[in-house]
Order: sequence, then C-alpha cells, then structure tokens
Amino acid sequence: MKWLAGVLVVAVVLLQYRLLVSADGIREMHRLEADVAAQRSENALLTERNARLAAEVRDLKQGLTALEERARSELGMVAPRESFFQVVPRSGPAAAAEPPTRTAQR
Repeated sequence: MKWLAGVLVVAVVLLQYRLLVSADGIREMHRLEADVAAQRSENALLTERNARLAAEVRDLKQGLTALEERARSELGMVAPRESFFQVVPRSGPAAAAEPPTRTAQR
C-alpha cells in the first residue's frame, strides 16, 4: 500500500511541476492571455477604421460634395468657373532680411 501511495505522490508532483514550472504551464497561459488582449484591442481599432472607411465610401457613392472635396485636395482639380492661385514663399537670403509687404485692398 505504501508503494501505491508513493507512486501517486510522485505522479502528483510531476503533474504540478509540469503545470507550474514547465513552458506549457501557467506562464504560457498568462502569455497567451496577454496576446489575446492585445489582439482584441487591435481588432477594435481596425473595426473602428473599417467603419470610418465604409462611411467614407458611402459618402463618396451618394454625394457629390465629398467627391469634389477629394478631387480638389488629392488631385488638385479646379471647377470650371474657379481660378487657382498658388502662393510661393520667397527663398534665399533676401527673403529672410526683408519683411513681407502689405497691400491695402478696397
């Protein structure tokens, strides 16, 4: 009977060792839980991003305002009765020494 009790004690100790100390034990479980939490937060960010993109696609399909805005900002397009003005800052040492001039508009 002592022999059976000894074998059972050794088996319990080996199982506890595997659970507490080995690479497949509790440490691995905590690492996996942290990985799952990180993936969930990344998924939440991506879900939010997908919702914004879906709203933008819906807006581009339905309204011309968003389409015109995107054409102006990304493609540099101008409407037929509009004028495009590009202001280029002065460059060089003369521009740094001389203050900009103001013109009066009436």
